[in-house]
Amino acid sequence: METLTQFGTAWFCDAWPTLWLVLWTLVKIVAIVAPLMVGVAYLTYAERKVIGYMQVRLGPNRVGPLGLLQPVADGLKLLMKEIVVPTGASKKLFVIAPMLSLAPALAVWAVVPFSDTLVLADIDASLLYILAIGSMGVYGVVLAGWASNSRYAFLGSMRAAAQIVSYEIAMGFALVVVLMVSGSLNLTDIVRAQQQGMGVDWGLPFLSWNWLPLLPLFAVYFVSGVAETNRAPFDVAEGESEIVAGFHVDYSGMAFAVFFLAEYAEMILVAALTSLLFLGGWASPVGFLPDGIFWLLAKIAALLFCFLWFRATFPRYRYDHIMRLGWKVFIPLTVFWLFLVGLWMISPWNIWRQGTGDGRQETAAVSLAAPGAVSAPENALLDVASAYNGRIAGQDEVPVRAGLRPATGVNRYD
Repeated sequence: METLTQFGTAWFCDAWPTLWLVLWTLVKIVAIVAPLMVGVAYLTYAERKVIGYMQVRLGPNRVGPLGLLQPVADGLKLLMKEIVVPTGASKKLFVIAPMLSLAPALAVWAVVPFSDTLVLADIDASLLYILAIGSMGVYGVVLAGWASNSRYAFLGSMRAAAQIVSYEIAMGFALVVVLMVSGSLNLTDIVRAQQQGMGVDWGLPFLSWNWLPLLPLFAVYFVSGVAETNRAPFDVAEGESEIVAGFHVDYSGMAFAVFFLAEYAEMILVAALTSLLFLGGWASPVGFLPDGIFWLLAKIAALLFCFLWFRATFPRYRYDHIMRLGWKVFIPLTVFWLFLVGLWMISPWNIWRQGTGDGRQETAAVSLAAPGAVSAPENALLDVASAYNGRIAGQDEVPVRAGLRPATGVNRYD
């Protein structure tokens, strides 16, 4: 490393630190995107094999040993196919739409942690970043249907957009509850919050994960993720008997493949977020085994298997049934649990105030349980302000309060 620094400084002088930061960031991006693309390719192979096994078929078995080169053959075939643009289509938007679908599905991985330290950008508001960037994928779907200048494609895009927006609301409410019990918008902190509690003390950490106390929200979030990715049995945007292939009916070649890359990348993302938010992320389910990225990958694989299992098992729902499930069942259920968990947290039976961990919940719980501890409103205000600046009057360090991190700089309240 020192040799590299000396070489870079000799050739690029003062510009080397900036250049090295850019190069190192690009290396980390490639280290995330390249395995993700390989995972997307072989997820299609796994899907065909798993569904074939469930339906007593062989699945891919001709290209390469055990058919392992089938994704490579499919990619080469799509690369050599011509991209046909309909005569009446808006050519620029027709080309941009697949990019708008794939780009958000890749960009969100910038803040997804794979371990305590293995993350590209460990920002405080990583959950908000995922919600903001992930929601932009719907623009690609809408533009694809509109730019094709086809009634079938446009109807499919409207269906898909309405379905995505509807189920994002339920997913958003479920995330709010996870935020409440974890006290942070940072995904790494959310995983750490699940590594404390009675289950950890008993040597069974999986009992302290969010899936158990938030079981209905866990189910709602995962099923909503299946619906948001337009996967069976919620794939009404591709109803063959009604609107052919939906919003991408006029796409061919690699433009068509990009939509499927986006769909499978979003499947992996939903599985990863479900693992981080409800299943302890990289945490080991039992105390005698070490934590590590292996556990996160195993949980993602198990949830992806559920995606494939659903497709092989359930028939496609009617569109009105899908919308009714989202608006009349999932959203009221998540709102009810939002209030229920809020009351649970301020009650004497609050299970999220166990252990101190990184100081997240204990102080907040004490503040809620003992409001008389603050003598006056101005003292409470000064206390919060001092926590933001990293200390309380007369002390050098204080425990970090719920969702707050000590800020650096001059204390304006001294």
